Amino acid sequence: MRLRGSAFLLGSALTLAACAQKPVVQRVVPPNPFGYQKVSAVCHVSPVTKAADGSLSATMTVRSDDGLCALSVQKAGNTSYASFGVSPAPEHGKAFLYNYDDHTYVTYTPQTAYSGTDSFTATLIPGGGQPRVKLHVVATVDATGVTVATPKPPAVTAPKKSAAPASKKKTTATTRRRHTAHH
Repeated sequence: MRLRGSAFLLGSALTLAACAQKPVVQRVVPPNPFGYQKVSAVCHVSPVTKAADGSLSATMTVRSDDGLCALSVQKAGNTSYASFGVSPAPEHGKAFLYNYDDHTYVTYTPQTAYSGTDSFTATLIPGGGQPRVKLHVVATVDATGVTVATPKPPAVTAPKKSAAPASKKKTTATTRRRHTAHH
């Protein structure tokens, strides 16, 4: 009995040791002020980079499982942008921007089961006469394990026979007159 208990403890210790050597990855999930946002099972976002012309860019990897992937941006002074828009919009999904708690969130939800690349550009408007900032996002979309349910065709049933007696078919007769020529 003592040998079994020791083997169990050794197995448990090895399992815990294996877990301890793997880094814990915490996903940053955007706030859900609307109550209906589903986050994709895969969402990896690069840090937002700034080019010499002031434009911003980021990349994301997302699964097309009907969930979103989000990134957060702030203007100078750590506040959200006054307004924003998207042009051009993504071809294979939808982009949505909103402000919450001094951050501007940029979300992307690919079409379900789409696989490939997509991109869009968000125009961020700081307000106060400051110039607009372009944020270009390139998304790599993966459909691994995503299935789309196919609708079942409606069941075909034979028409029901009515309980009422069959009506008699009406027939109509036509009368033709003979025309005779009188000579």
